[in-house]
Amino acid sequence: MNTRFQHLESVSEEQLPVSKHKLHGWGHFLGLYAGEHVAATEFVIGATFVALGAKTMDIILGLLIGNILAILSWTMITSPIAVDTRMSLYNYLHKIAGDKMTALYNWANVIIFTVISAAMITVSSTAVRFLFKIPAQLAWYPTNPWFVVVVLAVGIIVVFVAMYGFNAVSEFSGICAPWLFVMFTSGSLVLMPALSNAVLGKTVLDGFGDFMAIGNQSIWTGVNAVGEPGIGLLEVIGFAWAANTITHFGLIDMALFRYAKKKVYGLCTSSGMLFGHFIAWISAGIMGAGTAVLLKTTITELDPGDVAYYALGLSGFVIVIIAGWTTANANLYRAGLAAQAIFYKHSRKKTTLAVGVVTVVVACFPFVFTKMLPLLTYAGLLVVPVGAIVFAEHVIFPKIGFTRYWARYRKLTHSTPAIASWIAGLVFGFGLNALNVMSFYYLFIPTWIFTIVLYTLMAKKYGAAESYPEEVAADEVYDAEVAAYQDYLAARTPQPVKDTSALTRILTWASIISLVITMVLACITMWGSPDMETYDVNRAVFYRYGFICTIVYFVLAYWAMRRKKASVEEPVIAADPEAVVS
Repeated sequence: MNTRFQHLESVSEEQLPVSKHKLHGWGHFLGLYAGEHVAATEFVIGATFVALGAKTMDIILGLLIGNILAILSWTMITSPIAVDTRMSLYNYLHKIAGDKMTALYNWANVIIFTVISAAMITVSSTAVRFLFKIPAQLAWYPTNPWFVVVVLAVGIIVVFVAMYGFNAVSEFSGICAPWLFVMFTSGSLVLMPALSNAVLGKTVLDGFGDFMAIGNQSIWTGVNAVGEPGIGLLEVIGFAWAANTITHFGLIDMALFRYAKKKVYGLCTSSGMLFGHFIAWISAGIMGAGTAVLLKTTITELDPGDVAYYALGLSGFVIVIIAGWTTANANLYRAGLAAQAIFYKHSRKKTTLAVGVVTVVVACFPFVFTKMLPLLTYAGLLVVPVGAIVFAEHVIFPKIGFTRYWARYRKLTHSTPAIASWIAGLVFGFGLNALNVMSFYYLFIPTWIFTIVLYTLMAKKYGAAESYPEEVAADEVYDAEVAAYQDYLAARTPQPVKDTSALTRILTWASIISLVITMVLACITMWGSPDMETYDVNRAVFYRYGFICTIVYFVLAYWAMRRKKASVEEPVIAADPEAVVS
């Protein structure tokens, strides 16, 4: 190591801004968000909109508007701060609020990600319990001991993969996104003729008017599960926007966008919001209603395992298990990291194991996935004040003449304004909810504004309005040294070489063709079934060959991915290392 940078050798990479040579282009973020936001919970959320009694047009317009607002939130709030700082929220928070605030925030993240992971494990278990003919778990507690056994088995696998094999699962999740999109779309196409026959007396739709009639009469009827008028357009918009407040207004996704080359890459979240949430939630509602027709029951009596099987056959088991498994692993990994930051004397593996045990116990109680709508909203409300504090410090303070990082410049061990503002923001937000002042889907907006104003006023009183020229100058020198150090390392780091071999291209195209075949089979079932007898035949063909295509896709796509990762070129090292960073 060059002696010039010895003082940086002991600094963890996570504590430094992301190096320029590790930045990613827009394609990386399109795939990332498509994979993360097409998950097993879409079955639950799509069915919940049906149970809440939304109307068809409210679903179409509300989900479109709400998800566009979410995309804009990432683009205008999260990605600009992440690209400016190249830091995760945790590191930024530590710089402006100190150890105590960071510890409190890590505890909040342990709780949030533990609950989300538990929900994913429960959803995956619904597919496994279907294979063993265990009754659907519709109460808030487990009603069958064998379901608990299934949850424990699935949960143990998730915990150990999060501990030891997360990188492999993360890579595998990337190839799941195209398949998940095809499966969600195919499932709605396959079950639409059954719905159409039950509502209109015919299996083939003549146009959009038929779709609206089916939706209004049998899916999004405007009447909730207890026979009362359901939620309206504003509620649908609010949930679609609020579902990911933890990551955009709450700034958790600074950890992802710190790797973005440009701030505008926040728009890449559209792959998850429009192709994931918008299409997947609508498709899940159609699949749930279609399954209810086939089984002559109601959508509230079904769980994801039921819906996935009757929509997709054996591929349905795969979609529920994989989508739940990959999402659970990612969130359990996050929970383990947050716990390790609290119990820093223990390894991440040990803290992940401890959190995993709690997660598996919670997963035995089905309420964690049946209440996903409020759980996601309340989780967002818990962290939105923290996002507001960071937004105020980074965006507002320079505009009004305040100094960023003032608490660190004053050598404070903790920031009273940050801790007090977070607590006050929670009291304010949950207080509004208790008073029923407004729909809880929108509570994050006034809570965010209130926290920004309060933190700004308190920070001024504690010293943010003062100037710290010597400290700022020292930071600029340090930042320049870090950039030089990272350039030095970049010059000595092997760079990936794009694999253009014929075999890799063949594997890639063959995997894509398998998805195309699956979609074609679904379209034939949808539009090539003039009567129920033909429909039954077409659906059986889709089940059989769709499952074969699923196996083919994963084998070929994974093989192609491994080949693309295999080749790297040797680093080009300058004769004089100092010349690289001058």
